[in-house]
Amino acid sequence: MKYSFYGWQNACCRPVNDEYKGIDSPRQLYDALLHIWCEYTCAPRLRSKWTRENITLGQCSITAFLVQDIFGGEVLGIPREGGSFHCYNKIGDIVFDLTSEQFGEEILDYTDNPVQKRPDHFSKEEKRKRYEYLCRELKIYSSSLGRR
Repeated sequence: MKYSFYGWQNACCRPVNDEYKGIDSPRQLYDALLHIWCEYTCAPRLRSKWTRENITLGQCSITAFLVQDIFGGEVLGIPREGGSFHCYNKIGDIVFDLTSEQFGEEILDYTDNPVQKRPDHFSKEEKRKRYEYLCRELKIYSSSLGRR
């Protein structure tokens, strides 16, 4: 598969646990999420713009924290207009952003961004529920990988 998310070339770290069988790299996680991301997992403020063609739109924080669950590392945030952050992952020296494609040709600055804290993000019930849904659906999907 051809990848175009930011940092895909170096996104080759190993899971820190075996909670999601068959997900052994961020690229495999991205492949799985292509089957799971949906309008429901999109941030409510962006749902009217979400399409299958822009599948990563509004998926950043819940995806970045899921990546952290599986591969460890930190979730960092690029400051955006209106005081929000676009979340991505850093594991050791490896930086990647599974949801960067939502920005098209816009070039994001992945240097010197603040760490994002899970309690801050998940204090919003709707975000926590979207994250839990994403995790649940990935467990279902990844369990089918072991039977192939």
